[in-house]
This record gives sequence, C-alpha cells and structure tokens, in this order.
Amino acid sequence: MRQRILAHSVLFRPGMNSRERMLAAINHQPVDRIPTDIWATTEVWQKLRAHFGAGVDLREVLHLDSFGNVGAQYIGPTLPETAEGQAADFWGMRRRAVDYGTGTYWEQCFFPLASARTVDDLERYPWPSADWFDYSEMKAAAHAQHDTHLVKCGYMAIFYYHNLLRGLEPSLMDPYDNPEFTHHLLGRISDFFYDHHRRMFEACEGLIDVTEVTDDLGSQTGPLIGLDTFREFYKPHMMRFADLCRESGVRIFHHDDGAMRAFIPDLLDVGIDILNPVQHLCPGMEMTALKRDYGDRLCFHGAIDNQQLLPFGTQDQVRAAVREAIDALAFDGTGYILAPCHNLQAVTPVENILAMYDEAWRYGVR
Repeated sequence: MRQRILAHSVLFRPGMNSRERMLAAINHQPVDRIPTDIWATTEVWQKLRAHFGAGVDLREVLHLDSFGNVGAQYIGPTLPETAEGQAADFWGMRRRAVDYGTGTYWEQCFFPLASARTVDDLERYPWPSADWFDYSEMKAAAHAQHDTHLVKCGYMAIFYYHNLLRGLEPSLMDPYDNPEFTHHLLGRISDFFYDHHRRMFEACEGLIDVTEVTDDLGSQTGPLIGLDTFREFYKPHMMRFADLCRESGVRIFHHDDGAMRAFIPDLLDVGIDILNPVQHLCPGMEMTALKRDYGDRLCFHGAIDNQQLLPFGTQDQVRAAVREAIDALAFDGTGYILAPCHNLQAVTPVENILAMYDEAWRYGVR
C-alpha cells in the first residue's frame, strides 16, 4: 500500500489546485475531484510520518487539500503557573495531560467561572482583551498561503465556551436558574470573540476565506439543549458573528458533533456555509436526507466515521464507506469535502487512513 500511494503521488491530474477545488465545492460549483481534509491527533501524525519517512509531504502523498491557517500571537499577561503536567490558557482554564494507554489527551480540570453566582462575580473575572494579541504578522502569513489554499482563521463558539468557563452541568442549568446572569456572561464572551476576530480580519485585508462560527449542540442521541434555549441565549451572538463575517467577506465553517439536525434551519438563518462533521450514524443525520434537504445551501465536510469504522474496520470497509459518502453527499459532483468525522484517533491503523484518502482520490474524480 505504501509503495502504491507513493507512486501515485507523483502523478498530477490536470485541473484545479487545492484552493480552487475547495472553493468550488463550497460554492456548489463543479470540481475536478472531491476535495479532502484531515483532522488527527498528535499520535496519528507521528505514525504517518514514521510510515512515510522524514521529508515526505503528507499533503502530497495523501492527496490532501485542507485549509491554510493563520492566527494572532498572544502577547498578553503572563499565564498562570500550574502544577506539573498541567497547562493554563489566557481564559484561566487549566488542563492536565491524561494518558489513556492508546493516546494522551489534555482534559480540562479547572473551570474559572464555576463558582460565579452573580453579575458582580462575572465582573471580577479578568476577561480577555483583543489588546492581548499581536496582529502585525498575520497578513504576511495569510498571503503566503492564499494562492494555493483556502485560508482559515479564528474560532467563535459561544455555547462551547459557556461550557468551558462554567463546566458542562452548570452551563446547561444557567439559562433556567439565572437568565440575567447567563445573558451577561454570554455577552462578555461574545464581546471578546467579536473584537478579536474583527481585528484579525482587518489585519489580513481580505485574505481570510473561512472562519469557524461553531459549537457542540448535539450528543450521540439528540440535542444537548432545546431550540427555545438556543434561540434566546446563543443564536443572537452567532448572528452577530455571522454579520462580522459577511462584512469581511469570510465564509462560515460550523462544527457540530452528534445528532444536531434540529438546529440546521436556525444555523442556515445564521448563515453557515460548511457543516461538519456529518456524524451520520447518529439519529437524524442520514447523509442522503441531509443532501436532499440542505445540499443546495450547505457544503458538507467530514462524514467518514472515526468511532468504529476507521479504527476497527477493514480497508475494504473504509473504501466502501468513502464511496457511499461521495455518492450521498456529492451525487451532483460538488458540495462535499471528504474528511474523518473528527480527529483520527491513535488506535486508527495507518492502512485505514491510507485507504480512505486513496479511495477518495480514485473514486472522487469527476
């Protein structure tokens, strides 16, 4: 398998470069082949580099299109000291490295607003500021990638950061227990996201193509919150972010795990362009139905199962799943970027990863 893919990596089919291919798929225009992307854990990248050897361009040998990425440099207050094996970020969140035997993950162990009860408590918290970042080098970094790849920048996730600051259970109860407190908290999160991304977009002067206005509203079996709660507390902030994106000419990538179909009409109101990860084994997320109902307005991203198929399936099963996803989500030849449903996990065999991208490259030709 390794020799076969390496041999094909030197063949170039006439047509689009990665930027043109990804942009065409998002715009529902014809593509020369189905574009591809990858999300993976550190262990997977290490396995791929060990498999192919030093100096090999993984994008080339896997036929990846992917996004370019830029961001601002943090220059703010010194981050808090933590215990050994832990790390803190500028929000005051702390995470610790947990080795599960098959992979190491940074699990959150401190939620900085977990004990907050009042608006005054929120105002005593050291809210991050856009002034804590240096935006001066972003334009050059974006320009260096712009001719060949779509440039992605930023991450605005209002519900998710509510979870991260308060803890999952308190954040789910906040809208019911204390609406005023919740509105104030979300407003402060929103203000930082808006100011920070406005400065990044302005610094890059039109070179940013895509940003994330995103969240995790779905579980494996259904929504985490009701539509009424979403519409009152979270959707207005997402609309604010989307307005900024439209003013800046930036497309919206929306990541939302699990069974989240109930939110799609509202997310279309917000103005999302790309829906990830299309976790189609969850209720309501069937690929053919999503394409039928929303394929004229959404570009789908993901759809290759990484919970069971990629780690535990055979290469033939992986190839069959790739064909099924392309047939369902790109039966019209566009509107789909093939990728795993989330980060490829450390237990995923390299052979299955190679099979996924090789089949996408072969079967996805139009």
